[in-house]
Amino acid sequence: QVQLVESGGGLVQAGGSLRLSCGASGPTFSRYAMAWFRQAPGKERELVAAISWGGDSTYTADSVKGRFTISEDNAKNTVYLQMNSLKPEDTAVYYCAARSGSNWSSTPRRYDYWGQGTQVTVSS
Repeated sequence: QVQLVESGGGLVQAGGSLRLSCGASGPTFSRYAMAWFRQAPGKERELVAAISWGGDSTYTADSVKGRFTISEDNAKNTVYLQMNSLKPEDTAVYYCAARSGSNWSSTPRRYDYWGQGTQVTVSS
């Protein structure tokens, strides 16, 4: 059983930056693609960024392209989401997710493990 724990959320002014971290524990020797999703009140959960196992393939949603970057540190079993130039519309609960296998997916139900979520609030 893989456990994911997010950290790094908080309140920031528009134009500011945050870095989210997702630490994985458990049988992390297996292959997992990792992703960051977000969900704002009244909206569906959406994929923000993803990275394949080994980091060969990454994805960034058009809405955050050029501002957000996903990266991983395999030695620390940690995935990061660097968020720059934050906007009020980035306000949401951000979730880390892991999917067995090498490839990421844009579909939330295809992920096997989820973190508890971390709130990001961007004030105007």
